[in-house]
Amino acid sequence: MKWPNLLIFIPTYNEAENVERLCRELTALQLGADILFCDDASADGTGEIIERLSEEFPHVRVIHRSGKLGIGSAHHEGIRYAYAEGYETLVTMDCDFTHQPTDVLRLLQAAEASGRSVTIGSRYLKRHSLPGWNPLRRSLTHLGHFLTVTLLHLPHDATGALRVYQLGAIPEELFDRVRSYGYSFFFESLFVLYRNGFPIEEVPIALPARTYGSSKMSLSETLRSAARLIGLYIASIRRPESFLVSSPLPPVLEAERPLQDPQGWDAYWTKGQEKSRRIYSVIATIYRRFAIRRNLDHFIHKHFVPGARLLHAGCGSGQVDEQLSREMRITAVDISLPALESYRRNNPRAEAVWHGDILHLDGLPQSSFDGAYNLGVVEHFSRDQIIQILREMGRTVKPGGKVVIFWPHRWATSVFVLKIVHGILDFVRGNNVRPLRLHPPEISLLESRDQARNVVEQAGFNLVEYSFGIRDLLIQAVVVGCKK
Repeated sequence: MKWPNLLIFIPTYNEAENVERLCRELTALQLGADILFCDDASADGTGEIIERLSEEFPHVRVIHRSGKLGIGSAHHEGIRYAYAEGYETLVTMDCDFTHQPTDVLRLLQAAEASGRSVTIGSRYLKRHSLPGWNPLRRSLTHLGHFLTVTLLHLPHDATGALRVYQLGAIPEELFDRVRSYGYSFFFESLFVLYRNGFPIEEVPIALPARTYGSSKMSLSETLRSAARLIGLYIASIRRPESFLVSSPLPPVLEAERPLQDPQGWDAYWTKGQEKSRRIYSVIATIYRRFAIRRNLDHFIHKHFVPGARLLHAGCGSGQVDEQLSREMRITAVDISLPALESYRRNNPRAEAVWHGDILHLDGLPQSSFDGAYNLGVVEHFSRDQIIQILREMGRTVKPGGKVVIFWPHRWATSVFVLKIVHGILDFVRGNNVRPLRLHPPEISLLESRDQARNVVEQAGFNLVEYSFGIRDLLIQAVVVGCKK
């Protein structure tokens, strides 16, 4: 089968033993593809071999560069060439038979079947995909995958070069957001594609141990890649919108009534606080991202289908929503404008951001959401106010819709730790100084399942799930109600 306007791009550096065989095997597949090699002044004659191949085969092209300029730099070169020459599909792969020519055919077939913008070869979809690897190398590869999943939230094999890009669906300027010119190009480019919402398909591949031995990745390059990974993680927190292409942040919709903030949430979310509060803010960020977000994702996916319209009532900075806002249609509400500004930066794909009071959601349409949720909110209100909040959330939810409430238990580990921290701060600051509180008072900690059932039933819901356990290290109870 032939694919129109297809380019296969292969960077080379000292690949004299492989380049001719690979070229002939790819040609034998009869894909109708042009093959572009990019050689970084190989000292072993690779460039001369490619020149000879280009004379023999009219579909073979070559770019000669002045020296070893980096694998990521070569991929930038190949992508620019593909766009400039009008190719619709681009395949990238290594030259050392890390990637088999037959895998190229499999990826192209998967890309055509799925219709997705990007298709990648993955080493993590099947067991025994790293045959012959020793335990150390296997562990290091899995560590790299763990870090890209944990820090960048990429649920794919982000460090491989075997990919199919549907260039007609991807704007060229997207690759301008990728700053890496070394091996970190691979996870950074996939991260930018993923953050911009381009669907990614994975095809299982195997990497024989022999190909690892020819890797040209040095220790210094490994360290640079690690530094870039950390840099991307920090940037995703501080400036998440910087990775987006032509995607304006959602506007903040103003409330229909004057708002009052007796609990002082503006002060909580405003930067430039005293040192102890800044330290707490950093710890809270880690807590939200690594403890709460995983649990939230679990319960949202359990009770709602992808694409569901959800209301996040009391959204705060939205650090927990970064994954969900790409999968669900989320409307975020908060009384604090500084919080909403952080939410917009963290979740530029949110459907709407509304400056409002969760005690009075009359500005939102009735029965328009599939569900609603909040976390780190209800414990700051009285019992009667919690019932009112749930009723307001219920008014916006369709019949049969659900609310998911993260409610700190009185015996939660987070409550225990904060009591210790406040005690230490009070001791250090002395008796004559006004006590420092890192957040508004938690006046309504949850005490039992029966209490949760009573509250949600008074608000017009049936309790369908109650969870307080080891999943999040006993941090918060999760209460799920279904609208009557």
